Amino acid sequence: MEKVKKKIGSFSFWNWVTASIIFRLILIYFPKNLNLSSRPEVSTPLTSFRRLAEGYWLKQSSMSPYAGSMYHGSPLLLSLLGPLTINSLVSVIADVVSAMLIRATGQNLRLAYLRSLESLDLVKQIEVSEFLFSGDIAALIYLCNPFTIVACVGLSTSPIENMAVILCLYGACSRLIPLAAFGWVIATHLSLYPAILIIPVIFLLGCGPDSPPRKLFLQRHQQKEVLNQSKLPPRFSWGPVIHFAFWAFLWSVYVLVLCGISLKQFGGLWEMFKSTYGFILTVEDLSPNIGVLWYFFAEVFEFFRNFFLIVFHVNILFMILPLAIRLRHRPCYLAFVYVAICSMLKSYPSVGDSALYLGLLGWFVNELADMQFSLFLFCGYVGVSLLSPVMHNLWIWRGTGNANFYFATAMVYACLQIVLVVEGVSAMLNHDRKLRNLITGKPQDAKS
Repeated sequence: MEKVKKKIGSFSFWNWVTASIIFRLILIYFPKNLNLSSRPEVSTPLTSFRRLAEGYWLKQSSMSPYAGSMYHGSPLLLSLLGPLTINSLVSVIADVVSAMLIRATGQNLRLAYLRSLESLDLVKQIEVSEFLFSGDIAALIYLCNPFTIVACVGLSTSPIENMAVILCLYGACSRLIPLAAFGWVIATHLSLYPAILIIPVIFLLGCGPDSPPRKLFLQRHQQKEVLNQSKLPPRFSWGPVIHFAFWAFLWSVYVLVLCGISLKQFGGLWEMFKSTYGFILTVEDLSPNIGVLWYFFAEVFEFFRNFFLIVFHVNILFMILPLAIRLRHRPCYLAFVYVAICSMLKSYPSVGDSALYLGLLGWFVNELADMQFSLFLFCGYVGVSLLSPVMHNLWIWRGTGNANFYFATAMVYACLQIVLVVEGVSAMLNHDRKLRNLITGKPQDAKS
């Protein structure tokens, strides 16, 4: 019966994948231009293909790609995507590859979780047969998400950046250390913020995929008065982490050498650092987007600008350590939380960032089945997606609104992401608490 369900699910999965690809191609070759590439929710100063085309034209004209203050991305993207800036098929391929990597990683996480339940002797108490195929669900959430589709069709480099992040997590889950290091280096090089994913990657390589806390295994075996080391999760191992550090250093040097060669005549690596990472950290471009920093820095006094720049960027760093301590036994879920927090607080967010963390959230559909406010969050995301273009139109084109109209939707969007992260972490901790109650025999607290 299980094999029949798996075959039916696989058949349905590939039907959805095919439909999502066809839908993207229809939108790409739609007779009338949808102008998604001009939407501030889709394209940012860092992800716009139009700006990439401008940088490519400047470089072809023997000028620095950063001379026109339009392009702020990696020089490697100019060489790889410059000739393809009018073709969205690259984004379609990136989305499909990302979905397949998400599916494979989800399958690894599901198998690891089932092995953990078997080690805890909880297979009979928890209906394992009713567990959903989280890998398939996560891949379909990523592929069929409207945010992913508009980022793909809207000529954005977000699908490329998302693929690098997913490649890093896939490599770490599969113990393909050179691949994990390559994905982490490329993701950090393209967007800077994925650098904080080094912490969940270290946990993944050192301890293995997500599992219940180690103390639950010790508790269970103490009850049996027999300590079976083979059923305990492995202790932290520094060998794979050192191996990862070596490959990360190697890939970093390789990327920097290529960038230096590409910009040899245009100021070298310093020009790249100043125009890419410096541009991200100083928030120079205050054009509207779905984030909150553009409005804040448009209103703040220049005297306080540097202070608040430090506050906003350090705010991300302040959350890293507490979350790492609390969720160290679930590194993939920790990666999801980090990606969601960065999408809230980064300088130039887009819907492509939301597409990434919503896809990663699909890995945990079984653990988060009891998460509260799911309907509220779904309706909130739909409402913001519809209201944001309307408020932007009222402000920019109709002249019947102002910046506060559009900024209000950005604030609501940020609040929704906060609720999602808080409720998601709470639901995951409650799930671990439920497992603990099943082990200690406290059915009265099992729903807590």
